Amino acid sequence: MRHRFSTILPLILCISVAGVCREARAQAAASVREQVMATERAFARSMADRDQSMFSRFISAEAVFLSGPTPLRGKPAVVAGWSKYFKNPQAPFSWEPSQVEVLESGNLALSSGPVKDPSGKLIGTFSSIWRLEAPRTWRIVFDKGNEVCNP
Repeated sequence: MRHRFSTILPLILCISVAGVCREARAQAAASVREQVMATERAFARSMADRDQSMFSRFISAEAVFLSGPTPLRGKPAVVAGWSKYFKNPQAPFSWEPSQVEVLESGNLALSSGPVKDPSGKLIGTFSSIWRLEAPRTWRIVFDKGNEVCNP
């Protein structure tokens, strides 16, 4: 009987440790997901606040924005291409993340959600890919907006 207990005890410990590790990874993923969600909201706030300088801080040097007929490649092209959206006192649109998924590595994330006009009408959706860059800063590397499909 003693031999049987000594065999089962390590198994029970392994299962317990695995459960704790799984829980810790889930909590870490939730924390990273919240970081990306907060970053996406701050990025959207830069448009609402009409702060193009702040907007540019979220853009990776290698960013590709697919928001027109020709992709905008690189931070200077993205900032220049989006400058038209900062000209008027009121933002032409707003967005809010509704979903964020993060790779298990915690270095790459996808955010998506609705895009609305100034009256709050749904006019599109967005999908953005964020990468954790030095120094522990989330920056957008890919962005694509889509018009709403009317049924």
